[in-house]
Parts: sequence; C-alpha cells; structure tokens
Amino acid sequence: MKRAIITFAIVVIGLWSGWVMPAAAAGLVSEAPTNAYAYLIAPVDGQTVSSPVAVKFGLSGMGIAPAGVDKDNTGHHHLLVDLAELPDLTQPLPATDQIKHFGGGQTETTLALAPGEHTLQLLLGNYAHVPHKQPVISEPITITVE
Repeated sequence: MKRAIITFAIVVIGLWSGWVMPAAAAGLVSEAPTNAYAYLIAPVDGQTVSSPVAVKFGLSGMGIAPAGVDKDNTGHHHLLVDLAELPDLTQPLPATDQIKHFGGGQTETTLALAPGEHTLQLLLGNYAHVPHKQPVISEPITITVE
C-alpha cells in the first residue's frame, strides 16, 4: 500500500509539472483479465436526451477501486467525451474537459452537454490512471442532446 501511495504521488507531481516518464519504466502498468470489458449502461447508442445527461458506467470481469489503491484486477473509470482519437494508452490519462476522471470509484455521473451530437466512451485506468496493458475500453456511443 505504501508503494502505491508513493508511486501515485510521483505520477500526480509528474503530471502537474509536465514531466513524463514512460509508465512501463515507472512500473505503473497493470494487467487486466482477457474477459474484462467496460460498457455504458445509460444512455444507449443513438438515444436523444436532455441535459444534464445521466451516465451510468458498467464493468464486467474486474472490480472498481479508487485511484491510489493498487489491487489486482481493479481500476476506475474515465469517461471520454467527444474525443476524436484515443489518448496515449501507455501513459497516465490527463484530466481534461474531454477526459473525465472518476478516481473515487464512481459508477455514474451527470454531464451538462450542449445541444447537438456527442460521443461517450469509457476507459478503465489502474491506481495511477494508466490504462491496463490490455485496455479495458467500451465501444463509443453517440447521443443527441436536445
């Protein structure tokens, strides 16, 4: 546990300062079971919704653990919103307007989205916000906000 806290602190300081060390070199890469997958429970692909949008996350084959907790076969959700291409899956995920972190282990949220078409996708990160060696990622969905 102490190692996880120290490693997590190094990652946070590194992200804040702009310093980047390869995640593999820092020992931050985690394995995921081959049968693990993430999915969006709600909304569903093609749905028309109003804002704020209730979003519910799903995960199969793994468990949820908060950021900073280094436990095998666990992770926490990151929601990719209107992201044109995936972030670097070998590095800790940055927190941006398009990459929402749920490091407390949350499995749902509400999003204020402007009217129009939007894409949503889940990506599981390990204790240090690094996607697993075999990324656990949902299929993207497209929704329309009225």
